[in-house]
Amino acid sequence: MGLFDWLSGQFIDVIEWMDDSHDTMVYRFPREGNEIKYGAKLTVRESQVAVFVNEGVIADVLGPGIYELDTKNLPIMTNLEHWDHGFNSPFKAEVYFVNTKRFTNLKWGTKNPIMVRDPEFSMVRLRAFGTYEIRVTDAAQFMKEIVGTDGHFTIDEIDDQLKNLIVSKFTTVLGESKIPILELASNYEKFSDYVTEHIAPYFGEYGLQLTKVIIENISLPENVEKALDKRTSREITGNLDDNLKYQTGEALGNSSGGSAMGDMIGMGAGIALGQTMADAFAKKETKDTPPPLPTRDERVYHVALDNVSEGPYDMRTIKTLISKGEMNRDTLVWSKGMSDWDKAKNIFPNLFEDTPPPLPKQ
Repeated sequence: MGLFDWLSGQFIDVIEWMDDSHDTMVYRFPREGNEIKYGAKLTVRESQVAVFVNEGVIADVLGPGIYELDTKNLPIMTNLEHWDHGFNSPFKAEVYFVNTKRFTNLKWGTKNPIMVRDPEFSMVRLRAFGTYEIRVTDAAQFMKEIVGTDGHFTIDEIDDQLKNLIVSKFTTVLGESKIPILELASNYEKFSDYVTEHIAPYFGEYGLQLTKVIIENISLPENVEKALDKRTSREITGNLDDNLKYQTGEALGNSSGGSAMGDMIGMGAGIALGQTMADAFAKKETKDTPPPLPTRDERVYHVALDNVSEGPYDMRTIKTLISKGEMNRDTLVWSKGMSDWDKAKNIFPNLFEDTPPPLPKQ
């Protein structure tokens, strides 16, 4: 290294930082072997702030702009060392550039299911994941609490801590919201805003602002999801009877090609389905077949046919027997309330008016 190069390295005229990493939150301007010249230019761009540190103490925080490092523009610098020589000597101070842009698409999620209370399921375990966004709002606080003397601080160094903070507070916020699990899917946007509002204050302790929490998914355990699927299928069928038929059909279909136990289940389901269908047809047949017409005289009679008491018969049957000639005028008839058997012509005189008498014996 030549003498000119060595002299140039001792006096820095321009202090600036161009970030092309997209994940750097704090960058310390190199100072080993270099000194900052009185009157040097400091360039702080939009989405940056510059933090001056002297002997481990933050001396000043500068926002976007171009600064000439002298006591007229920066009165705080009169407190720095080596300014007792007419402010013409170089001085040494650490300059940290803090990135204040918004860091987006940072992932968060529950490593293990979390237990929450639900008005419908009582206690339920669920998982959740999504993204979040942050930015540095208090550079001095961020330097004190998080960065320390790290000369190149990236988002990865604090990401795990922030994710754990979100998950730990998420459970509490979810319980306080009292939103039923089944309604969360249709309220992701509103619930995301609610979570952001209630978790953001905890980020302020680090000098950070939680600008947004996005919930991409909240999932239930597999067995609970299966129960919900069954419940949905049942409600689609309409009523319990239809649901039993649906379940029977499902069991019959799922049992094909399975084990012997599955075949037995399928057989039982088939029998149950057949019985259900038979009952349905029987009900339909009964419904479509009208009952016998009511008779005016519900009285029944015993009839002596071939010296044998037959019956009791109602009037419809009595008329049929007479029309077929199996009963005649002299056939004996008895009914409850009669003291003895009597001839049919005396009991049913109207039924024999059009019936000829028996032929005389030759």
